Amino acid sequence: MNNINITQMQISLEKSLVKNLMVQNHYERYRSMGDDIMKSIQDKTCPGNDFLGWVDLPSTLKTEQLDRINEVAGNLRKISDVVVVIGIGGSYLGARAVIESQKSTFNKDGCEVVYAGHHLSPGYLTELSKYLKDKKWSIIVISKSGTTTEPAIAFRYLRNELLARFGETALKERVVAITDKSKGALRKLADANDLQSFVIPDDVGGRFSVFTPVGLLPIAVAGFDVYKLIEGARKMEKQIWSDTNENIALDYAAIRNVLYQNGNTTEVLVNYHHKFHYVAEWWKQLFGESEGKDGKGVFPASVDLTTDLHSMGQYIQDGKRNLFETVVKFQNTNAVDESIGHDDENLDNLNYLEGKTMGFVNKNAMEGTMLAHNSGGVPNLMLKIQNDEIDNIGGLFYFFMITCAISGLMLQVNPFNQPGVEDYKRNMFALLQKPGFEGRYKELQILRKELNF
Repeated sequence: MNNINITQMQISLEKSLVKNLMVQNHYERYRSMGDDIMKSIQDKTCPGNDFLGWVDLPSTLKTEQLDRINEVAGNLRKISDVVVVIGIGGSYLGARAVIESQKSTFNKDGCEVVYAGHHLSPGYLTELSKYLKDKKWSIIVISKSGTTTEPAIAFRYLRNELLARFGETALKERVVAITDKSKGALRKLADANDLQSFVIPDDVGGRFSVFTPVGLLPIAVAGFDVYKLIEGARKMEKQIWSDTNENIALDYAAIRNVLYQNGNTTEVLVNYHHKFHYVAEWWKQLFGESEGKDGKGVFPASVDLTTDLHSMGQYIQDGKRNLFETVVKFQNTNAVDESIGHDDENLDNLNYLEGKTMGFVNKNAMEGTMLAHNSGGVPNLMLKIQNDEIDNIGGLFYFFMITCAISGLMLQVNPFNQPGVEDYKRNMFALLQKPGFEGRYKELQILRKELNF
């Protein structure tokens, strides 16, 4: 492979720190598979083809759809200090990732977005209720079925709190449901109570839903430009589907699969940006739930550097050699880049950095770390992104989604289902003694005794 950058409209891929660790014919084999895989996605003939609605969603979204999302978001912002987004997995992670990538770390002006229904920890709803006590608040509840345990429990609790606080009109005024168009418990409740609602498309799975109302409404409520987000995704969609020779998505997917075949079975997504943490959390679900099937799949992990160098750096540098890293670098950010000042005593020995900026230090920490890890046997890829504005975040999300689909199909798994997720649910329902799970409950009681649970 040549040491080149494959430049696209918003993202480029630097692969010079993996080229010497890859087997050339393996790369060519996976790269040649990519054209057929792309065609099968476009023609909707690949495994899981009934969940490909996200592929052309940015380019097919109509302005009036975005206008309605913005209108409902604006109304919620007018009557709310806080909007609680109730959802789990893809029903909240995409929105949270975009919001956290754009909002100020410390400034809470405007309508605050908080989250519920994403776990079962006992004290969370109690603490949330206390936080909301003296505030004006509303709910966005997101669930295809309306019966997923975690968000359903949170919605039942918060719905009662909302009614007690704001009265009988609260549901119609302060609750927006995002759910199936015609069936399910949440759809029935929404129709019965005349709730404002949006539809989750039948052909879009949760982890691919950030460009549907699932992601767009909370993002708009938080005050961010969903038109610009979609425009960035639209540019990336156009670029990927028009470029057949130097296609960054195919290249990244092929390299991931070559490294996987070489024994690098864990991918660590690395960032040096303080607002990127939840993008990585979304990315972990996207790739983990899509690829982890049939005893296969690259395990997705992430680190926030340089913070995590002081906790995970030793393992990455010197531990088991089954890792590769994908480093996300923003070429420019909107951050004010503070300079390091002079100290007469120089007790910390930092005067050699006098006049240098934090960005300069961060950049050199990144490059030094990549070189160290690579010399320690960890292949490193770098995704270079123009800046951290919301349009480029939209492009990055589309890039990861299409790459995930291609990579999973290269692995010969269906990237759009999640059969393993149902196993824990069956056991949980049985242990909670949900009607219909009596037989499994008896089996688990025997197993509990054997294991001294």
